Amino acid sequence: MAKHKKDPRVGTGKKPKGSGRRLYTDENPKDTIRIKFATAKDARATVAKVKRVRRSFARKIQILTVGEQRARVMGKRTVASIFKAGKESLRRARNARTRKKKTSKKRG
Repeated sequence: MAKHKKDPRVGTGKKPKGSGRRLYTDENPKDTIRIKFATAKDARATVAKVKRVRRSFARKIQILTVGEQRARVMGKRTVASIFKAGKESLRRARNARTRKKKTSKKRG
């Protein structure tokens, strides 16, 4: 039997040769944001949580995209649409902030 090497501790992105053990490993569990998409109520709660949490815009979009795709694959179109609306809301808010910054720079 071949002896498997121990996984690297954090964030190297590498895995032992010939091993597929890294695919679904959460390298930093403290940073994980749990999503629920069983019902429309769960989806709304997840969208609210993602909007509230202090993460980058790209990370928030990524989280909501995962929820949307998983819901769509499971045939839950209403839940997927809730996640999609959440992403649009984030984009609108971000665009409003960037427009506000641009106008204040022109005046200054």
